[in-house]
Amino acid sequence: GNLPGLDELIALVNIFKIVDQHQFDVVVFDTAPTGHTLRLLSIPRSIDKVLRQLIQMKSWVGGLVNAMSGSLGVNATVNMDMMDELLPVIERLNKELKDPDITTFVCVCIPEFLSLYETERLIQKLTALDIDTHNVVVNQVVYPDKTECGTISCGLCASRAKMQTKYLEQIADLYEDFHVIKMPQMAVEVKGRSVLKRFGEFLVSPPDMTTKSVHDLVKDL
Repeated sequence: GNLPGLDELIALVNIFKIVDQHQFDVVVFDTAPTGHTLRLLSIPRSIDKVLRQLIQMKSWVGGLVNAMSGSLGVNATVNMDMMDELLPVIERLNKELKDPDITTFVCVCIPEFLSLYETERLIQKLTALDIDTHNVVVNQVVYPDKTECGTISCGLCASRAKMQTKYLEQIADLYEDFHVIKMPQMAVEVKGRSVLKRFGEFLVSPPDMTTKSVHDLVKDL
């Protein structure tokens, strides 16, 4: 079978191949949920350690492996040589993942307990892996409509906004040194070119929701 983690490693290598082609200014890789992503990002470091140990052992294990492979009718020489070829790839991958000029991780969450917990776990692990992360996007923030008197007209919206306020305050405290972007819960489904483009603009320049309602954000589309 393959070396454990080899499939994930190949996926990372292919991502950096796209970067090397210089066809795009930025390459965005939409990762899997937190647990899978942390495993993916830790693979290069883990395989690097394993390969170095195997290469050290190769000089005295190689003869035994080749002798046994000959007896069993299997050619293991190629696999032993592959370790030497793979190590520089791993070293480069580790270096580029840790270079903030090349790689940064943008964390996306919603203002709820479980999402905030997973985001903090992710940021702690990224820090331990020396991977740059200084941006947090808080999605689906509720900004309730208000009447002319300034009261919230929707009871459910008021409850959701109150619940989210607690977690938004925690996010502000935890990530005061981060660039935190609060994205509003849109009044329409975020799909289609025009809505996606508008949503993307808000990532760069978030709207001032103190003077607007969520309906104002898309009324001209």
